[in-house]
Amino acid sequence: MRVVLGLMWLLHWLPLPILGRFGKLVGSVLFVLLRSRRRIALINLRLCLPDLSEAQRIALARSHFQAYSRSIFERAILWWAPISRLQRLIKVTPAVPLQQMAAGPVVLLCPHFVCLDVAGVAVAMVASASSMYVAQKNKVFDEVLRKGRSRFMPVRLFSRQDGIKPIMRALRDGLPYFMLPDMDFGDKDAPFVPFFGVPAATLTATARIAATTRAAVIPVVATFLPDYQGWQVKFYPAWDNYPGDDMLEATRRMNAFIEERVLEAPAEYFWTHKRFKTRPPGQPSPYA
Repeated sequence: MRVVLGLMWLLHWLPLPILGRFGKLVGSVLFVLLRSRRRIALINLRLCLPDLSEAQRIALARSHFQAYSRSIFERAILWWAPISRLQRLIKVTPAVPLQQMAAGPVVLLCPHFVCLDVAGVAVAMVASASSMYVAQKNKVFDEVLRKGRSRFMPVRLFSRQDGIKPIMRALRDGLPYFMLPDMDFGDKDAPFVPFFGVPAATLTATARIAATTRAAVIPVVATFLPDYQGWQVKFYPAWDNYPGDDMLEATRRMNAFIEERVLEAPAEYFWTHKRFKTRPPGQPSPYA
């Protein structure tokens, strides 16, 4: 792992167009080699985008592998490049909502697009924040990842095992919380809510945290800029009247928002995750 990280450190000196094209090339190779992940992506695309032809879904899955591979190699820039370079490459639209973050609790809703780390860096360059964190098995990589995500302003990272109390504490302390709400963690506190018309175990945590803390929910999505020019981080207006009185309806609203963003940049959404592995009683897993 030290050799791999050393290689990534060297790669961060490359111009982004060269590094991005290299990552895309590696993604094309991985699309051929990683048969199980390719299969998961294609199953997800068949479920979520049934109007596409099989050839279109294969092409989209290949583009996703290319985008995901790009994002991994381009993290070298996020982890080691000077802030002046990052400021040139990251285009924030309209701006990091610092006034809202200072005015009260804020949940930054960040769906699983391949460039989501860019959104974290865009905020960390100007303000402290907090987020959930999955510890990596390799301790060396884990340390690099943690340092890379908090090398500017302090960032509090929590594990799922910590529960919800540290999140509430961080929000009370004025730290915005990055919420990544669209993965399948089982059916605990996760009713089946449609995602592209398919019942998906979806955490209600976003709605419950917003209701408990009266936090504003501000979506943020990071995507590639065209022609390897960098990345765009787009902050959307805070949701009005969210979550309301119905946690289930609030969670449906969240999934519908994510669907709209996926359709805008479908190759950049995280299709290789088993989003539908948890099924309603009696329904088989589509990945079986």
